[in-house]
Amino acid sequence: MGRVTQRRKVHKFVLDGSAQALEHPVRYREDFLAVEEPLEVRLGHMSFSVTMRTPGDDFDLVAGFLVSEGVIWDPAQLISLRFCAGEDENGVQTFNVVEAQLRPDVVLPETGRNVYTSSSCGICGTDSIEAVRKSSHFSPEDDPLNVPVEVLAALPDRLREAQAVFDKTGGVHAAGLFRIHDDGAAELLCLREDVGRHNAVDKVVGWALREGMLPLHGTVLQVSGRASFELVQKAALAGIPVLAAVSAPSSLAVELAQETGLTLVGFSRGTSLNVYAGSDRVGVPAGAGGDVRTLGAGGE
Repeated sequence: MGRVTQRRKVHKFVLDGSAQALEHPVRYREDFLAVEEPLEVRLGHMSFSVTMRTPGDDFDLVAGFLVSEGVIWDPAQLISLRFCAGEDENGVQTFNVVEAQLRPDVVLPETGRNVYTSSSCGICGTDSIEAVRKSSHFSPEDDPLNVPVEVLAALPDRLREAQAVFDKTGGVHAAGLFRIHDDGAAELLCLREDVGRHNAVDKVVGWALREGMLPLHGTVLQVSGRASFELVQKAALAGIPVLAAVSAPSSLAVELAQETGLTLVGFSRGTSLNVYAGSDRVGVPAGAGGDVRTLGAGGE
């Protein structure tokens, strides 16, 4: 398996005006970088997709990607996953090709990736949302989950505390799946990190599929970056009722969340958060502190 981090020598320039910086403005040190390598996904012998990812949890990544593409939704549909033979120029196994064997009755896509997952495919937002709805076998709409707002606001800090690769590199996204119990407590079920935010989510969803946990009712997916259309799509197809991000959502992400009945939270920063869709799932006790703003697709 490829390494998750890599050491590289760097020249560090310090311009803070200190006496040490004035005397030695350039310092030499080793830095840790997050590894980024291609991963080819094959369905049998058919090449399906290539993604740039951080090596690690690759089987989860492939399984989650197939869920996100609407190809599978049940672990029984995935017969096996294996690394294909492949070596670099030094004769070392690269582990950069994964072959998925699917049950014979699974309908394979006619081409490569389903067109609606690409932000540059040229189709309109309405068609993109309809494609997701047609591909969905689970729906967040009827999930009665209620998350105390103080619990929801605390999830970014809990996510950050568990980010081991980010601690070393500062260069990866994270996705954490939390189970919300009846007493309101949040239990971290799975956390994955990757240079791609979509990959981190796929790794979480793939883990859940392989554990036989789909649909993921009663959970919150907390992500470290922004909430794009693609992330809402992945959450909805996995049956996740709440997606929370530390940054902003896109307009199409909000539209898809509203259409699928998913609760979408943005700018979750510990003491405040914005609810862009599905605010009925966010519980605010009487006299609660902090700032919770409910926004529509057009803003405040």
